[in-house]
Amino acid sequence: MAGSLIASCLLIAACCLFSQLIRVIVDKNVSTPLSKLLCLEFVASAELCAACFELIVVAEEYGIWMYALILFLLTLWWAAHWGDASACPYIHLEAYLDGSISFSQAFLVSLAEIAGGLAIYRYVQYTWDLQLSAHKRSVWDCDADLHVSAFYGALVEGVATFLCRIVSRTIAELEPRFGSALDAFIGTSLVVAACDYSGGYFNPVLATSLKLNCRGNTFAEHFVVYWIGSIAGSFLSWWTYPIVKESLFPIQTKDKKNK
Repeated sequence: MAGSLIASCLLIAACCLFSQLIRVIVDKNVSTPLSKLLCLEFVASAELCAACFELIVVAEEYGIWMYALILFLLTLWWAAHWGDASACPYIHLEAYLDGSISFSQAFLVSLAEIAGGLAIYRYVQYTWDLQLSAHKRSVWDCDADLHVSAFYGALVEGVATFLCRIVSRTIAELEPRFGSALDAFIGTSLVVAACDYSGGYFNPVLATSLKLNCRGNTFAEHFVVYWIGSIAGSFLSWWTYPIVKESLFPIQTKDKKNK
């Protein structure tokens, strides 16, 4: 059993290191900002989804807490190495709402993320065909993680996404010494809390890559829960954060208004 865990960890590490190598190549050879961002988002999404496919193996064979530990460590790695990439469409929706990017750019980047999440199927299947774990698996043979109605699933994904984004924005504002670790810990905790309800994805691209067309829910249910639910939570966090910020940092907010 320990050998299977080591194999899963090595596969995840290899995926992360290879993705980092591609990022270095992209940084050196792609100069156009939009083209570079599209490439980096594609790579980040592919890395995220490939790693999380292997985390499915870890969760099934070693339980939710081993899954949580590795996810926490991965979140720290991604925070340190992804740069401007997010592998998550609603981050770009928030940027569009802030006025920092155009809608067309947000749309293109989201398409690049979806493409990255779908492009890794054959790679994941190849690693699973090596049969390093005790069970034979297929990326095309899966069960949905939605264990409640679509409405409650969307509510879980929306509320958790809302909390994640509020916490992330607040930590970014405070810039504490161990901010990345705190953000990763809270995000991982929310994933564990939501796991028995919706699977705890909080990311439409990740959910689509891992669970679209799986047994147990329809395409419409999947879209409502993992796309509408999480995007609604993100939008609500964007809308309410100025109120939260004014409550937490009243002096800074007043100074910016006076300027």
